[in-house]
Amino acid sequence: MTRHKLTAPSAHIDYASLTGDKWARALDAAGVIGHTYLINAWVDEPIRKEPDAWKRIAETYNSAAAASKRAGIQFAYHNHNFEFAPLAEPAGKLPYDFLLESCDAKLVKMELDLCWISAAGKDPLEYFRRYPGRFPLVHVKGLRKIPVDGAATPIAAVLPEVTEVGHDDVVDWKRIFAQSGQAGIQHYFVEHDQPKDPFESLKASYDYVSRLQF
Repeated sequence: MTRHKLTAPSAHIDYASLTGDKWARALDAAGVIGHTYLINAWVDEPIRKEPDAWKRIAETYNSAAAASKRAGIQFAYHNHNFEFAPLAEPAGKLPYDFLLESCDAKLVKMELDLCWISAAGKDPLEYFRRYPGRFPLVHVKGLRKIPVDGAATPIAAVLPEVTEVGHDDVVDWKRIFAQSGQAGIQHYFVEHDQPKDPFESLKASYDYVSRLQF
């Protein structure tokens, strides 16, 4: 990594590893590797369907984040689209909003996936305005069209519409990136979930992003 001037500022970690000895070992490993962020990127559906699920998830995040802060590592959460589907209880509340409101703003940040929030039919800029500085990391990938059912669309049905950044892409990257300062973005991760050719996909996205002015 040093020879190629590469760094690894963050890593994803599963929800089951956010407590006890597993979390302690993960924090130790992150310090050795040089991560400054650890991100939970998924909560299994059975857990999400339990009573008061998001309340307990937020409590877990606050606790894990307090421990990670002591280790010098920032904790964050990475979204998909289901976090923007209204809850039955509290009625109408979006899980993503619930996390932003319930988690300590200093302890729990967000790695906002700009493709998934767009697929849910939500505007990232609305969140930047409401929660400035909470989004130090973003995932950047293109989307061919917004699903008709928005956040209710199964993830598997959205994946075929993922594309290279700026290529047959409905996401307005210039508009979003122009508000990077308000969002607090420090790291941009360009990706593609199912590329036909990973290196060609990366090059196409890189070429677009590197030319983008905002």
